[in-house]
Amino acid sequence: MNTEAPAWPAEFAERYRAAGWWRGETFGAMLRERAEAHPDRIAVVDPSGGPGGTRRAWTYGELDLRADRMAAGFTARGIARGDRVVVQLPNVAEFFEVVFALFRIGALPVFALPAHRETEISYFCSFTEAVAYVIPALHGGYDHRALAATVCAKAPSVRQVFVAGEDAGCFDNLADVPAEPVELPEPSPDDLAFLQLSGGSTGVPKLIPRTHDDYIYSLRGSNEICAVDENSVYLCVLPAAHNFPLSSPGTLGTLYAGGRVVLCPQPAPDVAFRLIESERVTITGLVPPLALVWTDAAPATAYDLSSLDVLLVGGAKFSEEAARRVRPALGCTLQQVFGMAEGLVNYTRLDDSAETIVTTQGRPISPDDEIRVVDDADTDLPLGATGHLLTRGPYTIRGYWKAPEHNARAFTDDGFYRTGDLVRLTPTGHLVVEGRAKDQINRGGEKIAAEEVENHILAHPCVHDANVVAEPDPYLGERTCAYVILRDGAERPRATEVKNFVRRRGLAAYKVPDRVVFVDSFPKTGVGKVSKKDLRAHVQAP
Repeated sequence: MNTEAPAWPAEFAERYRAAGWWRGETFGAMLRERAEAHPDRIAVVDPSGGPGGTRRAWTYGELDLRADRMAAGFTARGIARGDRVVVQLPNVAEFFEVVFALFRIGALPVFALPAHRETEISYFCSFTEAVAYVIPALHGGYDHRALAATVCAKAPSVRQVFVAGEDAGCFDNLADVPAEPVELPEPSPDDLAFLQLSGGSTGVPKLIPRTHDDYIYSLRGSNEICAVDENSVYLCVLPAAHNFPLSSPGTLGTLYAGGRVVLCPQPAPDVAFRLIESERVTITGLVPPLALVWTDAAPATAYDLSSLDVLLVGGAKFSEEAARRVRPALGCTLQQVFGMAEGLVNYTRLDDSAETIVTTQGRPISPDDEIRVVDDADTDLPLGATGHLLTRGPYTIRGYWKAPEHNARAFTDDGFYRTGDLVRLTPTGHLVVEGRAKDQINRGGEKIAAEEVENHILAHPCVHDANVVAEPDPYLGERTCAYVILRDGAERPRATEVKNFVRRRGLAAYKVPDRVVFVDSFPKTGVGKVSKKDLRAHVQAP
């Protein structure tokens, strides 16, 4: 067991195994079993990721062999069990070839998103002491090879960069890595499988350690709730490395069930709807802003969407009004999802009433998911009262990776995770999300730590102080508003100049403030701290 990540206490681990939640499965063995059971069944469809944008379809047998060969090639290049590898690939088939190869080795993928840039990637590589970095050559017009060169100069632990694309530049082409398969020791089910990134409220993202056993249980539970089986066709619309499209039930859940994963290169309706028709997609997942775009576009589309049975919407709260539009527009069942990469996932059920589906964010996966709703003093509140959500269970982590000081604040002494969400429980056990206590902006499902953005604004030579808060947005749910105090005597820059300054510092585009407001002072609390509560109230004032 990796000692850098807090483990479940022995009595809880025994309980979860006895209950059948943890079955001693690993990702590598799971893929092997599916390949042996149905080697010729299609596992992954990449409609535009091949040479010249050609459709590729890999069977389970082919994916299993590709993972073996990639694992052998990585091993020959010195990647070993326990090593960290930052994987920043878009929705292409190589994503699965790479991560299953790393699972086979026992190396840990560190899942980065295509939108991450120099600030984030340099931190991920340095903090994890990553030995390798896997990227596309180009994605969305952005040259990741140039980014890799900068990252390597800042993170000396990165010995190798592997590029998925025809022109790897000065780095290794991923296509040249595979080698003849070799025997590799099987990881233990309680070993770490990968590290995910938290959407935390502080300026430094935390790393979320997930084991084979706990994550595979979340897949199996999600499949049961979402009726995913070998006949399911899951369209991966959101970035593949996001926890939501990875596991709810996502691509890994679909592969666990023996179904088919179809990778969507862009989330726009004209791209996704064409794939729903041509691949006979049965299930997919979206964040609320995309769901709104799809429901607006669907009534006028010429594409046949009749195969779509279920649309999962999560990543941010889906408003009741928007939720009511799904079935009339798309003709499918809505499942609301409320979860977190740290663990707990809630779903509305397929047989829930229509009102429950549009007015709640669902119930937990597991009978062993423990839920507490408490006040500021951690006192449990009565049913129906709004309070802080605390949780622990068989797939909720007991601590972040290498973060003992943060863990002391983020977890109770008896192992409950402080989610930072404000919720209330209904008599049926469904959760209704009312907001967040954490200082975090949820911009269309992308979590933005206010402190991180503030630190970049503060580097501007004209800025004395800055505070970033969420501003309601009818499309994104929330957008960022930066309140800025200038230095005495400084010439007032334009708002666009501040935005461009932040952008030039290598921050992901979605983190650049949507609005910049110059003020003379910030409201203060009784003890002299900046009152972000008052700032949020100000930004929402008509």
